[in-house]
Amino acid sequence: MAEYYDRLIERKIEKKMKSSGAVAIEGPKFCGKTTTALRYAKSDIRLNTRQRIELARLQPKNVLKGDVPRVIDEWQTVPDIWNEVKAWIDEKPEFGQFILTGSSTPADKTEIYHSGAGRISTVTMKPMSLTESRESSCSVSLKTLFENGEAEIFDENKDASLERTAFLLCRGGWPLSVRAGDDISLDVTRNYYEGLFNFEYSANEKFRNKRSDVLRMVMRSYARHISTEAAVKTIRTDVIESNNRTLDAKTLDDYIEALKDLFIIEDIEAWNPNLRSKTAIRTTPTRHFVDTSIAAAVLELSPADLINDLKTFGLFFEDMAVRDLGIYASYLDGSVKHYRDNLGLECDAVLRLSNGKWAAIEIKLGGEELIEDGATSLMKLKKRVDEKGLAFQMILTASGPAYKRSDGIYVVPINCLTV
Repeated sequence: MAEYYDRLIERKIEKKMKSSGAVAIEGPKFCGKTTTALRYAKSDIRLNTRQRIELARLQPKNVLKGDVPRVIDEWQTVPDIWNEVKAWIDEKPEFGQFILTGSSTPADKTEIYHSGAGRISTVTMKPMSLTESRESSCSVSLKTLFENGEAEIFDENKDASLERTAFLLCRGGWPLSVRAGDDISLDVTRNYYEGLFNFEYSANEKFRNKRSDVLRMVMRSYARHISTEAAVKTIRTDVIESNNRTLDAKTLDDYIEALKDLFIIEDIEAWNPNLRSKTAIRTTPTRHFVDTSIAAAVLELSPADLINDLKTFGLFFEDMAVRDLGIYASYLDGSVKHYRDNLGLECDAVLRLSNGKWAAIEIKLGGEELIEDGATSLMKLKKRVDEKGLAFQMILTASGPAYKRSDGIYVVPINCLTV
């Protein structure tokens, strides 16, 4: 049996199980939802064959019968299960009875007759961060910096390199890829990418009717505009010009919605702080992937390609960093947003915790010039924003040492960072 790698989301699942009748774990295929859920289960059922799905549709209540906690895998193939779980919990109001896992939103949301509020809690699972894949030294803790923004840090980080970061980016945080040896892990990720488009026998008509070639076109455009504020109109124009085809706005919206429902792409919303001036804040979200390896696969980029094109590498590295920061922020009961105003000042990531504390983070590949550019932007942001609770400022890099600058800004390589 393959070794299990601990996941940061376990803390949130355990907390939800103590306060909800059921926990729904959503996220992309192959990110480890079922494996993690089964660690808490006394029984389970997997709706991964046509026969099981048909039987569940005929008698959805029977799916719930078994020792609890009971895992119901790919529950969204039979949306009425959600309603049955809610009804079951109403009759037997006990915590931690069911764990529902799903790699897409339900085929027909109208079949879900209630939100499940107070009975079913939802958590979102992503592929592994470098902490979870055991590829971070964990020498710099975000929690520690939020508690003490004056803390001293130093890590020579001699084993890190741009080449290694490029490899980790292309491999991604998929458990099967992580556990595979470096010699085959990129092939494992490629196989995962190719399997994203097998909708021929999908029970979900919304996906079954989608053309895989158009999905790839939209994903390629998202990848070309990764970590930018590209408007949907820009993405549509890019698809049309790059593929010499027509694509109306409604069709593009449908395909983007499908990719989000499959937890493949995601947008990072803009941060809207209090400002000391009348500067206008831009609200366009930045375009990201749930894991940067998908973007690399859709553009057929190798680690060597990224090393030979540092501008592209920088944008892709920002996407990878946002993945890890999002996982860490969730663990700390926070979120990640970005900032940009009409004067051109931007901040790649703003971590906000539920207690009001926040941190500003610039994401750079590294090198003296880029680090200085990042520090300049952070100092300007600090002067422009009239928002209480700033805990620390950081420049997150792809390699190099971890240290604290004389101006108080932390420089931290991604493979040193943890919660």
